[in-house]
Amino acid sequence: MAAPAHRPEADTAGTEARPTQPWARTFAGVLVALFTTFVAVGLAITVIPRLVTRELHGSPLQVGVAFTVSGVVALLVRPYAGRLAQQRGCRPVMMLGAALMVLVGGLYALPPTLFGLLAARFVLGVGEALLFTAGSVWTVALTPVDRRGQVVGFYGLAMWAGLAVGPALGEVLYRTGSYGAVWTAAAVLPAVAVAVLTRLPDSARQGVAVSARLLPRAAILPGLSLGFGAFGYAAVASFGALALTSRGIGNGSLLISVFSASYVGVRVVAGRVPDRVGALPVIVVSACVEAVGLVLIAFASTLWVAAAGALIAGGGFTLLYPALAMIAIDTPPESERGAVLGAISSFFDVAVGLAGLLGGLLAEVGYTATFLLAAVAVLGSLYTGTAAARRRDRARAS
Repeated sequence: MAAPAHRPEADTAGTEARPTQPWARTFAGVLVALFTTFVAVGLAITVIPRLVTRELHGSPLQVGVAFTVSGVVALLVRPYAGRLAQQRGCRPVMMLGAALMVLVGGLYALPPTLFGLLAARFVLGVGEALLFTAGSVWTVALTPVDRRGQVVGFYGLAMWAGLAVGPALGEVLYRTGSYGAVWTAAAVLPAVAVAVLTRLPDSARQGVAVSARLLPRAAILPGLSLGFGAFGYAAVASFGALALTSRGIGNGSLLISVFSASYVGVRVVAGRVPDRVGALPVIVVSACVEAVGLVLIAFASTLWVAAAGALIAGGGFTLLYPALAMIAIDTPPESERGAVLGAISSFFDVAVGLAGLLGGLLAEVGYTATFLLAAVAVLGSLYTGTAAARRRDRARAS
């Protein structure tokens, strides 16, 4: 990626001063840190349902609760993380988040109890919120305006690449070394992220003026749209493997890897589509395609049909975030940018948590209902995403 002439301090409210290295090199380091930490997050996705239901003799609802805890905590922390990144600098906030995720690996390794698992997920929510939100602010600060949709998309791509690799790696580690090998990797990978971040330039200006709003108006509709879309990811991550097991189908952990791999592949091929055709068409197509994939999973009687559904759903969901981020950061003042990005991500987290709870309740009846609920929720992003785009257009016109 060539580094274009660009002065990030000219359009970012002083969040980051001009880097001492080309912006693309710094951005690459941010991507590596994000990728390694989300591989660590993904390691546990296929292991936690097994741990809760087999080792702790828990229910599908408790599986949902375990995933909900990190989402709710991240919801509360993300807006503060955005403000902290603008005030104190993005690199130290990302390093703090990665360090907390190292701690998560240690908490996972303690003797297994439901309370201990929930404590680990609590810390994970804090660490993930700090890392991802500070990285989002840093990414926008570095990026030329005319490439913002693409580069923000690549930022999300690093997260999803980690979530694609993590579950598959976690399954391999579990089968070859049981839970201990998974938890060790969950601690080592964020430590790699800390090491990478220490090599990046510390170019932040501290003490800049930042809006006191934790939920700026510009974040509400895009955040709701992203949250509706996230129901699909939550259903696949939390209940995909359990759903196939209940139907007598093995290798259900493959679904989250297929979903994430599709997300990554479509983003690589079509990453500039939001910049070229606009956010609204992308939102409409994304929601419809993702919903179709979830319906396929809901009624799948074979692994291949379910995998095809995961492939379609992941490909549909992939461009929703960059399209909505373009809308959200287009009109608010620069002093609100960190809070806007943090708040949008918070909607994702609360949706994942809510989907876990509702999906767990419906799973007591049948997993088909869980995935149909997710498909209906995903279609809700059509309304909220369209409303967000129209509000942005009115703000531009005025």
